[in-house]
Amino acid sequence: MIRVSSQRLVAVSLSLGLLALIGCKQEAGSAPAQPVAQVEVMTVAPQTVPDEPEFIGEAEASRPVEIRPQVTGIITQAVFPEGREVKQGDRLYQIDPVPFQAAASSATAKIAEANARLVQARQHLARVTPLLAEQAVSQKDLDDAVAEELAAKALLQGAKAELMKSEFDLKNTRINAPISGLIERSRYYEGRLVSAQTDILTIIYRVDPMFVVVNVPESFILKRRRDIESKKITHPGVYQLRDVLTLIDGSTYAHEGVMDLLEPGLQTDTGSRKVRMTFPNPDRLLLPGQFVKVRFTGDSKTDALLIPQRAVLQGPTGPFVYVVGPDEKVDMRSVVASDWKGDQWLIDSGLKAGDRVVVNGHMKIGPGAPVKAVPLGAPAPAAASSLPAHKSD
Repeated sequence: MIRVSSQRLVAVSLSLGLLALIGCKQEAGSAPAQPVAQVEVMTVAPQTVPDEPEFIGEAEASRPVEIRPQVTGIITQAVFPEGREVKQGDRLYQIDPVPFQAAASSATAKIAEANARLVQARQHLARVTPLLAEQAVSQKDLDDAVAEELAAKALLQGAKAELMKSEFDLKNTRINAPISGLIERSRYYEGRLVSAQTDILTIIYRVDPMFVVVNVPESFILKRRRDIESKKITHPGVYQLRDVLTLIDGSTYAHEGVMDLLEPGLQTDTGSRKVRMTFPNPDRLLLPGQFVKVRFTGDSKTDALLIPQRAVLQGPTGPFVYVVGPDEKVDMRSVVASDWKGDQWLIDSGLKAGDRVVVNGHMKIGPGAPVKAVPLGAPAPAAASSLPAHKSD
């Protein structure tokens, strides 16, 4: 009885195993094929966009004027408000005028003396001239009289020049502001002896308008020139460009600037070319030494290719994009992205007009994978229910 039961158990086990194997084969044969990944693509199309390079610039006063004394003397007054606004003609310093008043008086006296000598010389010449015809005097006497008159004239001219110089010095004992602007603190005060044309008393900065200076790299200049010559960039001319400032807090400066100066040569220490712009500064928001970001406007780039930033991926060899080919398969394409335009990359090389670039769905694909490409932003199809239909018994 035991042997018969064992044989029956073995037969039943084999039958169950065979049935299970047949069921697995049927399930494997009926499994559906892997679905093709759906991705969103955009078709690349050329367009004309503004080409606005940005550089870091430094603000400078449009006129920094050093205030130096024209005469040597003792400062008796420093009367300007330090660090504030001064107007052209405002009094800044007073140098002791007494020595210069004395010099002017002395020069005036010398003029009077020279005039008297000239009158005397002319009278003497007038007496000698007719006597020569009567041979009452010699030719030498006449020549001496003429020379005496010429010497008197020279002395008078010298005295007048001395008076002019002394009056100039006296006038310059009062130092006035030559321009309007912001003035530094004074470097010398009352009682200090200052030397003519040597000591810097203070500096006035004209801050309206203001200059902004940018150093443009030589590499950028060469590339820009090639792009202009090849008609990739439309360029109205250097002095037709306009400039927009961004301040350190990210705000945009309210006034637009114009190109003021393009230095003719490169700076040997930096290999860059200096460019200067002029900006109105009525509110004194720009100050000397301030760093700002400068954007040049006016150029435009033709046949530009723009794609969303999320379409550009980073690989071991650099940036790349996925492109869907005519066979609806994915191709990996290396690109050179040069600049941002809002939320888009400007592509310099690697793509051409008509390419379909994958924007969404990167995680589901790879090179050579078949995909279903739908236009970017197209409405998604309604999802079918994954639950099997219920059968009634």
